[in-house]
Amino acid sequence: MKMLVFGGTGRIGSAVAWDLARAKDVEEVGVVGLSDEGLRRTADWIRSDKIRLHRHDVAGADFGTTKRLMDGYDVGVFALPDRRMSYRALEIAIDSSLDAVDVLEEYHRRPDAYEIEGLKVPDGMTLEEYGDFLHEKAEDNGVTFLDGMGFAPGLANATIGRGIDILDSAEVATARVGGIPSKMSAAHHPLKYMITWSFAHALREYMVKVRVRRDGRVVEVEPLSDRESFRFDAFGEDEALECASTPGMPSLLYSRPELVEFSEKTIRWPGHWDGIDLFKECGLLDLEPHEFDGKKILPRDFFVSVVEPKLRPLSGDSDLCVMWNSVIGEKGGEPARVDYHFWAGPDEGVGLSAMVRVTGFSAATAARMIGRGEIKKKGIVAPEDGIRGDAYNGYIEELEDRGISVQETVRTGI
Repeated sequence: MKMLVFGGTGRIGSAVAWDLARAKDVEEVGVVGLSDEGLRRTADWIRSDKIRLHRHDVAGADFGTTKRLMDGYDVGVFALPDRRMSYRALEIAIDSSLDAVDVLEEYHRRPDAYEIEGLKVPDGMTLEEYGDFLHEKAEDNGVTFLDGMGFAPGLANATIGRGIDILDSAEVATARVGGIPSKMSAAHHPLKYMITWSFAHALREYMVKVRVRRDGRVVEVEPLSDRESFRFDAFGEDEALECASTPGMPSLLYSRPELVEFSEKTIRWPGHWDGIDLFKECGLLDLEPHEFDGKKILPRDFFVSVVEPKLRPLSGDSDLCVMWNSVIGEKGGEPARVDYHFWAGPDEGVGLSAMVRVTGFSAATAARMIGRGEIKKKGIVAPEDGIRGDAYNGYIEELEDRGISVQETVRTGI
């Protein structure tokens, strides 16, 4: 099969292309990027004769040019930096009948009202109407668009969905996920935090209202509420961690309406949330202009400019991806719960961080499954709907082949 990776010169996209190029069932990998330099650098790193380079700007190119590029491939992977580009690529993919996987933290059937990022909705449509329009058009064109298929959303959604399917009835699901520095690296950085994605994006998630399911209804709660302290005691680890409610994995709010409660929480090392509370209380994370020395500045922009350099990885630093998800309900007439634990580090030999490795390999695996016809559902498909049943088993096996293992524990009579 032939695979096309948009954003293929970025950290996630290049990891996707690297993994696809090593798969026996992939004959060609198109890497799409903005510059010749970035494309050459990516090709030199991957070192595969399957790679084809395409300098192309999906945001700036006309519809027909992008469509012709897509027409030469079987499945696409979108690792694009913002919603405007992601939705444009989705629209063209639907018209091109190109199946695709997207790694953006977005459920395209219900666009995020708080983070538009230049997204233009057709005149006369609400965000929800636009999402349903895209979904129905994809269904009509026989397109599978697997949405938010990285770590979280992605792998984390699939495990929650699996836990719900294992139980006879499920009432409460909680996802606890995070990208954190290793314990040794955390000691070198303020807030016990290190940038593995985007610091500005992380701060945004610390400040906006969070949608959760409570008493069977989707409601908004305060950011960083409903905190938990817990011990992670799987995979030979025994660490104290903390988590707090953040906006993430949004598809589960809509795809599993039978849940009484659902929330997604971000995992951090102890002390991180206390530090964030202090900065919030001082107004340093605000977006309201503040006058200083005769000029107006945004406190959060100033804060990021000062703190972000101190959070960048130092030589020898490494990161971790951590997950503890739980689903509670009934099985066989008894109270039951299913827990999923996950702890993954980087691949230092190849030069892939934990976050890049887990996100990229998850997306690449799902793309190949679509290409092989193992994910058949059409339209905008949430991870928990596409990676289900036999597809879930195959997905987990492929990740295990890449050194990414998930521990599942089912308990009844609790």
